[in-house]
Amino acid sequence: MAETIGSEVSSMSDKSAKIFVAGHRGLVGSAIVRKLQEQGFTNLVLKTHAELDLTRQADVESFFSQEKPVYVILAAAKVGGIHANNTYPADFIGVNLQIQTNVIHSAYEHGVKKLLFLGSSCIYPKFAPQPIPESALLTASLEPTNEWYAIAKIAGIKTCQAYRIQHGWDAISGMPTNLYGPNDNFHPENSHVLPALMRRFHEAKVNGAEEVVVWGTGSPLREFLHVDDLADACVFLLDRYSGLEHVNIGSGQEVTIRELAELVKEVVGFEGKLGWDCTKPDGTPRKLMDSSKLASLGWTPKVSLRDGLSQTYDWYLKNVCNQ
Repeated sequence: MAETIGSEVSSMSDKSAKIFVAGHRGLVGSAIVRKLQEQGFTNLVLKTHAELDLTRQADVESFFSQEKPVYVILAAAKVGGIHANNTYPADFIGVNLQIQTNVIHSAYEHGVKKLLFLGSSCIYPKFAPQPIPESALLTASLEPTNEWYAIAKIAGIKTCQAYRIQHGWDAISGMPTNLYGPNDNFHPENSHVLPALMRRFHEAKVNGAEEVVVWGTGSPLREFLHVDDLADACVFLLDRYSGLEHVNIGSGQEVTIRELAELVKEVVGFEGKLGWDCTKPDGTPRKLMDSSKLASLGWTPKVSLRDGLSQTYDWYLKNVCNQ
């Protein structure tokens, strides 16, 4: 099936079209719901895990048979950090494969017009070229600490491609970079670097600590995208892109961990010292996605890192500290 890229004809002009957002309570799904509502979509189908267990094939079939959504955004997934991936590999590969297979197949069977599957930058090889182009997929070995999750997500991309090739069905995939924003995970033990830094600086400020020590040298380069920008890109792709290849979704902006820590320190208002424990590992020196394909379609991010951090800290103060 030929690719349609940057189509001039909007495929989502009907604001009353029924849209199923799978995983609407998570960091990504909740942002997509906000974006769709902001753009005037009035017929969103949202189900909690208690209402619809996406790992149960019969339940998913029944849901699609009854609801018959026009569009599906698949943001539901079992996610976790290195420790969780290493401890529960069967869950990470099994649960994600079940969710994807059930939703994609039922969506096709019940006449969904278009589906967007969301993955992660961890689909790429551990030593992928930088910036990482879409073509790097399946060219070398994965990062061992999250390969179970990565393999499931790669299978999701390939499932969408297979349905497009065999059935001419409009299933597309988007691969976001590191995300942050409202509804992020600020857990002290298993959160990612940005929310972990924000929590540590906030607690240091509240407790009157003199110094916050961060692991490593601060030299690794990382890319961050505000989740509201991701949501905007998702709606854009659902509207404007119909192609076989998955699409990277990133900010294109790199920051060192040291620069990030300084910025978070400033946003939080911690006035003590920032120290570095250089005996601890740095991790991958650089991880940047090549998002030039998305840029060529006409989409660019809008939220600066500083503004995004300020907004996220406000959300943290209102929603995490008050719990």
